[in-house]
Amino acid sequence: MNAIKDHIAFQASALSLREKRNDMLASNIANAGTPGYKARDIDFDRELARQAGDSPIRKNDDRHIDNLAGTSGVDVQYRVPLNPSLDGNTVELSVEQMEFSENSLRYMTTLSFLNRRISGLMTAIKGE
Repeated sequence: MNAIKDHIAFQASALSLREKRNDMLASNIANAGTPGYKARDIDFDRELARQAGDSPIRKNDDRHIDNLAGTSGVDVQYRVPLNPSLDGNTVELSVEQMEFSENSLRYMTTLSFLNRRISGLMTAIKGE
């Protein structure tokens, strides 16, 4: 059972992170008119590496603590606007819409990859 889990774990982690990022970007878009709202985002590549256990510092003993792997949650960052607003809102609607569209497309692609992996596993299990 662990082999099946390992086979789809990377795509499942990527899908989960894409979903969290979509929620965050949608919140930014919804709050485009809210004074003082700060646009938030995550560094997808860094967070995926964190979930995969990659880190610039390697452990050589199980008792060592890795500085990226094993931490919970995602590292939320605040977007720096190109054109700051007078009311303190850092949401730039065009940037947020573009990021949301790109992330949604990548979400669908990741979902497609995950479905293909699962279909491949089902074929192997059935012996076809």
